[in-house]
Amino acid sequence: MKQFIILLFVCLQYSVYAQNGLYYEKPPVFSNCDSVSVSELQKCFDSNVYNHIYNTFNVPQKVNDDKYKGDIVVLFEVDTLGSFKVIYVDAMYEELKTETKRVFSEFPKVAPATYNGRKTFKQYSIKVKIPLVNQSDIQNQESKMKTITAIEEKAKTEFDSVNATLVAFENKAYSSQLNIPFTHADYAKFDRQINLVGTNSHTASKPFVYQDVAKYYDFDAETEKLLQKRETWFGRKLWNEHLVQLQGKEYWFTIDPIFDLEVGKDTDADFSSTYNNTRGLRVQGGLGKKFNFFTTVYESQGRFAQYFNDYAESLKAFGPDPAIIPGRGIAKRFKTDSYDYPVAEAYLSYAPVDFLNIQFGHGKNFIGDGYRSLLLSDVSSPHPFLKLNTQFWKIKYTNTWMWLRDVRPEVTEDGAFLTKYMANHYLSWNVSKRLNLGFFESVMWTDANNRGFDINYLNPIIFYRAIEFETGQDAGNAILGASAKYKVNDNINVYSQFVLDEFKLSDVKAGERSWSNKYGYQFGIKYYNAFKVDNLLLQAEYNRIRPYTYSHNTIATNYGHNNQSMAHLWGANFSEFILIGRYHYNRWFANAKLIFGTRGLDFNDGTDNYSYGGDVYRDYDDRPFDKGVEVGQGNKTTVFNGNLQAGYLINPASNLKIYADVTFRDFNPEAETTSTFKSNTVWMNFGIRTDLFNWYFDF
Repeated sequence: MKQFIILLFVCLQYSVYAQNGLYYEKPPVFSNCDSVSVSELQKCFDSNVYNHIYNTFNVPQKVNDDKYKGDIVVLFEVDTLGSFKVIYVDAMYEELKTETKRVFSEFPKVAPATYNGRKTFKQYSIKVKIPLVNQSDIQNQESKMKTITAIEEKAKTEFDSVNATLVAFENKAYSSQLNIPFTHADYAKFDRQINLVGTNSHTASKPFVYQDVAKYYDFDAETEKLLQKRETWFGRKLWNEHLVQLQGKEYWFTIDPIFDLEVGKDTDADFSSTYNNTRGLRVQGGLGKKFNFFTTVYESQGRFAQYFNDYAESLKAFGPDPAIIPGRGIAKRFKTDSYDYPVAEAYLSYAPVDFLNIQFGHGKNFIGDGYRSLLLSDVSSPHPFLKLNTQFWKIKYTNTWMWLRDVRPEVTEDGAFLTKYMANHYLSWNVSKRLNLGFFESVMWTDANNRGFDINYLNPIIFYRAIEFETGQDAGNAILGASAKYKVNDNINVYSQFVLDEFKLSDVKAGERSWSNKYGYQFGIKYYNAFKVDNLLLQAEYNRIRPYTYSHNTIATNYGHNNQSMAHLWGANFSEFILIGRYHYNRWFANAKLIFGTRGLDFNDGTDNYSYGGDVYRDYDDRPFDKGVEVGQGNKTTVFNGNLQAGYLINPASNLKIYADVTFRDFNPEAETTSTFKSNTVWMNFGIRTDLFNWYFDF
């Protein structure tokens, strides 16, 4: 008996709750429907809506004059405050739409709809007959109000359910397939960790992917050390966080502004000051664990040191634009003595399996362990590329296909720049715990004769030199290369590169120094935690490239893009010695660089127009002699470039830095010509920059 009483009490409670709408959906309630049973509430609501329309709707005179007969379709909702709101009206006359909105604006407030006892929005669709009919007629019409279906109800709460999946933000970039933005100074921070004796890392193909480096360097812990205690939203965003950071269960993204705002002084220039004014936006994120995206958009205006401006204008493309900003792209004139140069870079990164990463985008790549690369460098303008990184056992294999441009007037057709293509392979092999060897091959070909993208070069493992012979030696320009790195201990490693464009052993044996022996080499050493000072890196590097390396006898198959070299910044026919020091402590950093070099330039003075092998865009058949070819021949020029920079990392999330910078440059040719002249420059800069890429000013 006791159990029966309890069960009866529970049933009564459930009945009361049901009557009060706590466990069922209840429509909006007009005041005159309060006493109506739950099952009749919807009908009462419908009647009140139709009665209000019938009693307040004034059919416009134009509609009456035209003796119009038809329907007005109205989609409206009652919000959580009980107010009526028109979402959409469809009618033959604008006057009918206007009148409908007026009528619904005069609805009295009602008790809002509820779902499980909570106030909710309720949407309805209704047809209003013109001419108007009274309520008794309406009950027999097809134009009764229809409530939104359960699927529609779920759909309209979808936005809120998405918000419900948001979780606390953690920087998933550090374990993602995103590239670590490649700057020599920032890569120096973890260079020692990935070069410890015994690691199975591959350090030549850059930029690195966060996921690969995270095995050796704890990005989260290192970033945590730099965070400052900031209580306000503005303080956190300025000093510690991304401007916008959002994360759900299967996605994340961040948005940051980009700045490169500089002001400086060039002692060798006629104008009063130098400046750069870059504003932009960076968006990056991930969908799931295997797909990531990144994009940056820059809008820039600038005026640089005189030597830099002269070099930029010497790279001028066909057309009205006066310059190509080295490393950035084509620039138009801004005011009278400045440049306007927009730049966009982006890529998609996807890892279908653990051993393979695929990237497609618009940007730059680099191969090497040094400051310079003789194989593939990031000194030219951004360009489209497709890259495959395959890593297994002790091997990393990088395939890169690039779409480039030759922008010179002599190759332009109907105002369009010539498209050229590059494909390269780089195999990195960790022979032992200390020794790494790399093997490189590359081929450049053009779109001449509508050849387009040659499918022969799409094969990721084929030998390009053999393909060059098969398709014709003038069909492409193939280059071979090799690299090596040896870890002396945890704090010292030595590295080297060798590039081979063309070679005749018989000429070497004869000691004739033939022009056709086109090659270059690099030797370097890195000393980490130098002299037992933590985070101090010292580096020395020597580069030497013989004349005519990278050039070709076919006008556009040289090793260049946008009038810039795809390898060393100086092209060929030079020797160079570099000393670099880098140090960081907490958010403070300092960099020093000294470059001593000898270059062999062309005269181009009207009486001597030969190519002496430094300009990779010149036809090597324009040479003055075949034998006795030496590095530095032609207009021999000594170069000194020194740079000191010190600054403070404002925000580790966006890599925003404030810095002071001074460059000393002495450029001393044996003969001054219209395009080559002596220069002695001191260029001082102060700025704030989002540091995302290498920008080279040392030519």
